[in-house]
Amino acid sequence: MMQMLADIGWPDVIVALVAAQRVGELILAKRNTAALLAQGAYEVGSGHYPAMVLMHGSWLVLILVMVQFDTPINGALLAVFCLLQALRVWVIASLGPYWTTRIIVVPGAPLISTGPYRFVRHPNYWVVAAEIAVFPLVFGLWQIAIAYSFLNAAVLFVRIRAENQSFTDRSSE
Repeated sequence: MMQMLADIGWPDVIVALVAAQRVGELILAKRNTAALLAQGAYEVGSGHYPAMVLMHGSWLVLILVMVQFDTPINGALLAVFCLLQALRVWVIASLGPYWTTRIIVVPGAPLISTGPYRFVRHPNYWVVAAEIAVFPLVFGLWQIAIAYSFLNAAVLFVRIRAENQSFTDRSSE
């Protein structure tokens, strides 16, 4: 039994767990989006969404491809990544049924100002930016951390502008 545990490629297990988490989040986001749209909400800024999905998906696939069975794991950075996951859960829980991966506007609904939203605007984007940099570094993949941090910044530039515009439009409803 101990040899079996020693033979596990922990880097692959860790990446697979993150991938499973992301799939679960996509399922939750799709369910929440459908419920919000059924209640009269509408989507804005959808033009960047395919690029965002491609960027996030390719980031994870590239990490999986680049991580070797015996890749050393930086325990301190893994702990930071785990802390980021706790913050991610806090963001999702704070938004509850309003959390989606798309920009969905619910006419008349107030902006969320609890949880991490009390402290910063767009806390999910801060968490995601940190995850994109930290997770590859857990495995020493600094090139992925740098390249995808720049790609994420470009996507967020477009996304945050669209989201902020939706806030402006919503306040005039």
